[in-house]
Amino acid sequence: MVSAEAARNIVGIIGNVISFGLFLSPTPTFWRIIKRKDTEEFHPYAYICACMNCMFWILYGLPVVHPDSTLVVTINGIGLALELIYLSIFCVYNREKKGRKIVAIGLLGEVAFLGVIAVITFVVFHNTTTRTLFVGIICDIFNIIMYASPLSIWHKVIKTKSVEYMPFFLSLANFANGAVWTAYGLIKFDKFIVVSNGLGTVLGAIQLIIYGCYYKSTPKKGSGDVIKPNEVQLSGATIA
Repeated sequence: MVSAEAARNIVGIIGNVISFGLFLSPTPTFWRIIKRKDTEEFHPYAYICACMNCMFWILYGLPVVHPDSTLVVTINGIGLALELIYLSIFCVYNREKKGRKIVAIGLLGEVAFLGVIAVITFVVFHNTTTRTLFVGIICDIFNIIMYASPLSIWHKVIKTKSVEYMPFFLSLANFANGAVWTAYGLIKFDKFIVVSNGLGTVLGAIQLIIYGCYYKSTPKKGSGDVIKPNEVQLSGATIA
């Protein structure tokens, strides 16, 4: 019989695979940017936010904060590296200095904020229980914000009765990601992983229901390689 710890590791590995796929989902967008040598109307905000999300979950998963969270650290470390690659590509091909300044200021601000939180964590709190509570609350706040980010897309879908701006497989992957990490958090109960990802699972399910309701009313258009700016905003993966 599989032990709880082994089951947790298996679910965590599955979560890593799904999350890795989500982190790779913006690849077509940035391949387009490279081919056209222009960022066009794309914005870096989702990727800057994803960097902050990853950095705080890495802090959360450190043994001195929350022991036995290696899988949380590994996937968020990979995610952070990919998000920084995406932002580097954005900066290289952004013709306006404004975009580069946004990326630079955003990342510097995030690193400074992370530094402040890290100092408070290790100086003020002296055991893993209180450190987990402090960092976990912050992680949940950012995770919930990331999961709620498609709300503007929902409004657009309902208003236009079209799912053109809501890619099905990305929506399904977001739902599966939330569900797997919720299961991971339940096996060896971790309320901070369960709360944000449980909410993410519910929001993901609602998104799939909305897709099902408006799929048939979506105008059929010729296929092309155009990637909508709105799709990019859905691609910032939310990882436990």
